[in-house]
Parts: sequence; C-alpha cells; structure tokens
Amino acid sequence: MNVPPPRTARGGHPRDVLFTGEKPFPALPAVDHYAGAEKLLRKALALQQELGPVFDITGDCEDGAPIGGEAGHAAMVAALIASPDNRHGRIGARIHDITHPHWRRDLEILLAGAGAQLAFITLPKTRGAAEAAAQIAALRELEARHGLAAPIPVHVLIETHGALREVWQIAALPGVESLDFGLMDFVSAHRGAIPGAAMNSPGQFEHPLIVRAKTEIAAAALANGLVPSHNVSTLIDDEKAIASDARRARREFGYLRMWSIHPAQIRPILTAMQPDQQETEDAAAILIAAQNASWGPIQRHGRLHDRASYRYCWTLLERARNTGMPLPNEAVQHFFAPPR
Repeated sequence: MNVPPPRTARGGHPRDVLFTGEKPFPALPAVDHYAGAEKLLRKALALQQELGPVFDITGDCEDGAPIGGEAGHAAMVAALIASPDNRHGRIGARIHDITHPHWRRDLEILLAGAGAQLAFITLPKTRGAAEAAAQIAALRELEARHGLAAPIPVHVLIETHGALREVWQIAALPGVESLDFGLMDFVSAHRGAIPGAAMNSPGQFEHPLIVRAKTEIAAAALANGLVPSHNVSTLIDDEKAIASDARRARREFGYLRMWSIHPAQIRPILTAMQPDQQETEDAAAILIAAQNASWGPIQRHGRLHDRASYRYCWTLLERARNTGMPLPNEAVQHFFAPPR
C-alpha cells in the first residue's frame, strides 16, 4: 500500500517531514481475510482483484491444513501466492504454532515456493516473547538461505496467557508489524472462567478480562509502531452487526485492522473502519496548505494547526486510503501520485 512520495512535492512529503527519526508505521489494509481451502482462497483472490488491495488474504496453514496433509496444504498456499493471480502481492500465510512438529516445515515450503512474494507470516498461539523470537529467527535463517533481500514482516497472534503477559516484549521484537488478538483461543484458555457468550457481542467488548486484553494489545502495538488487528466476528449474514463490531473495535479500542472469515464480512468491515468523509477532506486541505507553507503553522477556519495536528491529519489520510475511501484529487496528486 505504500506509494513513494512525488518527487515534485513542494515542502517535502508528510512521511519524510512529520515523522523524522521514527520507524515508518505499517500501511496495512484494514481487513485481513482468512481462508484455508484452495476454493476459498481462489474466491478471495478474485474479490481482491475486483476491489483492489484494500484487504489482505492469509492462507491458513494451521487450522486449514488436514492432519497428515500439512505439507501438501502449505505447498498449495505457496503456489497460489507465487501465481499470476496474486496481482497485488498482498497474501500472507499463518503457520503452525511452535509446539506443532510441522511449523518449521511450513516455513521451508512457503519460502521455497513463494519467497519474497509472501506479504507476511503469522505466528499463532505464541506463549511468550522467546517463542516468537525463535520462530522469527528460523524465518530469517531461511530467508538468508533463499537469498531474500528484505525480511518478511511478521504478525503475532496474542491468544494465550503467556503472550498477553509478555505482549510489550513481543511488540518490541524486530520484524513484527502487527499484533493480532485471538479471542476464541483466549476465552478457551480461561477454562470456563469467561463465559462463552463473551466470544460474541456485546460480551467481547464488555467482559473485564477481555477488555483488559484488547486494550493492552492495542497499547503495546501502537507504542511500538505496530498495527493492532482485531479478532473476527462470528456473524456472517448480519452486515449491520459485523459493521458494529468493527466500528467498536476501531473507535473504542484503537484497532486499525480486523480479521474476516467470510467474503461477506469484508465490505462491512472496510466501511466501518473508514474515517469520517468530511474530516478526511478537511485533513487533506490542511495538509496541502501546510505543505505549501513548508510545514510551518497555519490557520484554517479560525483554528491554528501545527505539526502535531499535521501528524494526525496524515494518519487519517493514510487510513482513508487503506480502507478504499475516495480522496480529493488534489490530495492524490500531492501525496500519492507515483514519482515522475
């Protein structure tokens, strides 16, 4: 989703001027769509070609793989990622957890078959920072063996007691770009102490133990320059309820991304994750005026704006773009047009 800043940008590009010395924040799509079976992966690919790279696809080599057929399943996922159908390069893969005997083989097959075309690798059921670091080290070793020039980003699922306890250490690991909350496994790990109703709404946004987990994950992710990714909604046919879950995740808990498990969930999540249209247009106008003023303070509609508000405006504009919102043409030309 990142586009190089235009070479002709007056006053410099917001990414270069407003965030000097900071790690670039990942510009990830607002939806991460999970699919395991080849038929469902191809269906997701067709929808991605239709809508554009406004959602990612994760090929599930964990829950999607049949027992005894792990190698063939990983090879299928790798082949799809390497295929011409992957036009946008936004397909990653979830491997088995570190306690499963096939997790390293998953990585070997995926790296051999897809290599640098892997958008990311997701690590499930991590029980702490040491386990996540061990799997990342294995990934880096395979990247070196296959001659990959750049490291593949890593997403880490926070769904165990140990992972939540060490979520800040996990967030600080090099190469991690997203922390994902795994609600179902997190509730199950409490051995009945959290009722099953808390896997759904409104309980998932109200039970104190889940609220604690969601806020801690989001805080750790954002403080370390990572994207917090919200758990799935188990509802498939109720678009209003799906959008409501995504909206609460975004507005009340600070999540910038959410999983989907059915194609019907993608559009409602995208819409709910979009910022307000008027606020986005105002942000674009403020940024253009600020760029023309070489990023000094400006006034707009009787309000003073400086670099603090410019930073907010830029993150808003990027989020609008990453959720597929149409942007003012002038803003596209100033900030998102490719170099000439």
